[in-house]
Amino acid sequence: MSATPIESGGPPAAKPSAGGRAWVALGVLWFIYVLNFLDRQLLSILAKPIQDALHITDGQLGLLGGLYFAFFYCFIAIPVGWLADRTNRVAVVSIACGVWSAATIACGLSRNFGQLAVSRMTVGFGEAGGVPPSYAIITDYFPPGRRGMALGIYNLGPPVGAALGIAFGASVAAAFSWRDAFIAIGAVGLVVALATPFLVKEPRRGGLDASPARAASAAPARAGFWATVKMFFSTPALVLAALGSGVTQIVTYGLGNFAVLFLMREKGMTLNDVALWYALVVAIGMGGGIFASGWLIDRYTRRSKTAYALLPAMSLALALPFYIAFVWAPSWPLALALMLAPNFLNYFYLSSSVALVQEEVRPNQRVMAGALLLLVMNFIGMGVGPTYVGAASDFFRATHPDNSLQIALYTLIPVYLAAIGLFLWLARVLGRNTPKAETVR
Repeated sequence: MSATPIESGGPPAAKPSAGGRAWVALGVLWFIYVLNFLDRQLLSILAKPIQDALHITDGQLGLLGGLYFAFFYCFIAIPVGWLADRTNRVAVVSIACGVWSAATIACGLSRNFGQLAVSRMTVGFGEAGGVPPSYAIITDYFPPGRRGMALGIYNLGPPVGAALGIAFGASVAAAFSWRDAFIAIGAVGLVVALATPFLVKEPRRGGLDASPARAASAAPARAGFWATVKMFFSTPALVLAALGSGVTQIVTYGLGNFAVLFLMREKGMTLNDVALWYALVVAIGMGGGIFASGWLIDRYTRRSKTAYALLPAMSLALALPFYIAFVWAPSWPLALALMLAPNFLNYFYLSSSVALVQEEVRPNQRVMAGALLLLVMNFIGMGVGPTYVGAASDFFRATHPDNSLQIALYTLIPVYLAAIGLFLWLARVLGRNTPKAETVR
């Protein structure tokens, strides 16, 4: 890797204060995140034709989208985060994009479950290097008070990627083959990986932080690996943000990995229906929710840090009754209409937790702290959610062959309640740690 340390002796870093350059960087990193999530979601979008071609069960699908993927995605993120905190973060993102895009092409060439499993694990290996460095790059391009919105825009990558994946993947699969969808999207990612170093320049670490003295003293020092790990897991607010996000992701990944299969197999949708209507629901619902959450975070965290926790808690409480109605709905048009609300409200946690972690740690710990956040929340959510729902569906198949996925999705209701409880606990911790003067404007 031709990575250059950002400390003295390396080439001059890009000025993070350049407004136009900051938005170009955000746009490129956002598009990479779109590809990241698009590649990741193709498996769930094309679950039905993949099942028909490779003869795999719901439980095996859950492992491919859950535990197998999460193991590599989560744990490789730690050494990648350590490396990116010490070297050129843009180079790390570019190389990671190339790896996961090549692995996506390999998914399309797989001929059995074993080959597909290895390809999916390699996708996870590559995607581990995409998000944590991007969080830190964006934080160093945008000043405090604008980071919530910037990270909110960046976190629109998943809904846009999911929506494009649904529309493109389902359309290609319906017209040609599910294999062609993997190969085409992987090829686009390889081109973007090559172009990224020419479009995004490495910003100075901590250059826009509120305290110039703090940034100046922190920038030359390299954060120790174990010191950062100890700091993260000894800080209650960071741990609770990661746990609350992880439990929330049991719902979002558990539902997300099986929603298309559920709607097609148990509600009667076709691939053409999925390509249009489900794509719109994801784009409008999830995209609107993530964008709105970024704006709300910037607005209300100026008054009190407790907003980082109260906003996700309130949004999940509002989402729960609509989620129950969605799973119950007797037809796919009604189910999709009801699904808009959970898709909008389920993702407030994401920008909130990311912004909180990035604000609470030193500039030279941001990539590593972001990687630790992803490790906890994704290993819980991505590792448990799809794996559990797939296994539960297989379990209920013997007694409820026509609606085993519906029953499996009903069992996620207590998970909502656990996530709400964790975010309320986080709000209490943040309230204790916030000086009284900060809570009143």
